[in-house]
Amino acid sequence: MKTPREQAEGAVFVRYFGPVLDALRALGGSGTPAEVEEHIALDLKLPEDVRSELLDSGSPRFHNQVAWARFYLTREGLLESSKRGVWNLTDKGRSTRLSLQDARTIFLKWVKIFAEERKRRKEKVPEDEAQAPEKDLPAAASFRLRLSETLLALPPPGFERLCQRLLRESGFVQVVVTGRSNDGGIDGYGTLQVNPLVSFKVLFQCKRFRDAVTPSHVRDFRGAMQGRADKGIIMTTGVFTSEARKEAARDGVPPIELVDGQKMIDMFVDLELGLKTVTIYEIDDDFFKEFR
Repeated sequence: MKTPREQAEGAVFVRYFGPVLDALRALGGSGTPAEVEEHIALDLKLPEDVRSELLDSGSPRFHNQVAWARFYLTREGLLESSKRGVWNLTDKGRSTRLSLQDARTIFLKWVKIFAEERKRRKEKVPEDEAQAPEKDLPAAASFRLRLSETLLALPPPGFERLCQRLLRESGFVQVVVTGRSNDGGIDGYGTLQVNPLVSFKVLFQCKRFRDAVTPSHVRDFRGAMQGRADKGIIMTTGVFTSEARKEAARDGVPPIELVDGQKMIDMFVDLELGLKTVTIYEIDDDFFKEFR
């Protein structure tokens, strides 16, 4: 079994403890996960391959590591999350700056706490404690990995129909999956009725990807939709490179909205679609102390 110090070295996400706090301070004390990740990536000058690398589950590794950092920082009382998923600095978090050694100390502290909790529950301690955060993470986070795996396992036609359902649930009407090949990657179209007087047609593309969507994918899709719609949407289970995002928002060309795997999962949550709410109780040991 690895020593606690070896485990801490193996838990790569500890390097993001301090940058998460720094990013939130720079953002004014609060921010969405996407804003925090973008700030960290720019501040640390992370290369594109690090930002777009995927886990076997299809979830972006960088997003995953920042999420585990947030988990530990929340346990330490430095962060809190709103019901809408916005990360907020606590008073303690605003005044705390963490070195890498500080981060490792926090990690080791909670590794020990988790081990003691498992011991009390008479559960076996995993050999590789560096993986414990994923196992100990609440169902509210672990379900995202399972949902990502579910989406990746769908056949292409099924994934296209699922995207159609998401668009309908999001307010689009007359959403049609064309299912035609050799159409420049256009998988369907729909209409968004903004108000009784304003509506616009949208073409969409569905990419059941484990890889990153590149600028060339965005350009090819824009070329196919030229003159046929007011706006485009690319929906993927993977991620978009930073250059792909710049291409999608480039001035002087039809705009393209990008929905990556994490944003798609957020849509399932917001729409309460394909998910069942489960109530989980944890024992409050502090309550029982006076009776022991």
